[in-house]
Amino acid sequence: MQSNTNFDTNFDGKAQAFARNIYGTTKGRIRVAVVQRDLDELLASLPNDRPLRILDAGGGFGPLSQPLAALGHEVVLCDLSGEMLALAREQVSEKEILSQFTFIHGPIQSLTVADVGQFDIVLCHAVLEWVEDQATLLRCLQALLVDDGHLSLMFYNRDGLLYHSLVMGHFDYVYADLVKKRRQKLTPGWPCRPPQVYDWLAALGFVITTRSGVRVIHDYMVEKRIRVEQADEVIAMELAHAKQEPFMHLGRYIHVVAKKTSAERPTPS
Repeated sequence: MQSNTNFDTNFDGKAQAFARNIYGTTKGRIRVAVVQRDLDELLASLPNDRPLRILDAGGGFGPLSQPLAALGHEVVLCDLSGEMLALAREQVSEKEILSQFTFIHGPIQSLTVADVGQFDIVLCHAVLEWVEDQATLLRCLQALLVDDGHLSLMFYNRDGLLYHSLVMGHFDYVYADLVKKRRQKLTPGWPCRPPQVYDWLAALGFVITTRSGVRVIHDYMVEKRIRVEQADEVIAMELAHAKQEPFMHLGRYIHVVAKKTSAERPTPS
């Protein structure tokens, strides 16, 4: 998780809680299942004549890049949190894929083509909503991709957050424009509206090839016990509805795969 200014978010001190509270739950399993399916479809569409260079930008401990490294691809994992990178190194060592990884401790925005080269795929999952200057971050990612490379971007969906708040009757939160009086440790500070993200991507010359909602059902379930007691069935239902409207854009997160073209268009005013 990244920082380019004093306002962005560093996950030092929260790495273990993040891994436990996000990826150690049904909602984390949903995230991995939906995004992994999209990445599997992407990989199936690409030539398999060589290992790919993959950047996991703000990747934490690398839950989505570790399976890619296990397939033989080269992964550069960048994160501002030293604790996250230590956790990543521990896990990939246990899986005997350490040789597939290069670790960079620092903000994504500090990466340059001169220093790290360009990548066939850039992963940027659950990072954009922790960064104040989101458009600049996307420009950095675009520069780090080869032409015809692919960006896997998952972002916290402000529209899904609003709908969830309405359904739950959290009207004070709605009146406050979804700004909490006290910021929660694991609540993103800058949730994203999908149309704005799509406009930024289009302006940078990206063509979106895949869209999926993440947690399109889970967060709205009245019987919360079902999330645990029938987790496998919940995940199956999430996968069945992730790409369907209107469910897709009600997801707590949106995952897009976007292909970089050579022509960048002027940024919309």
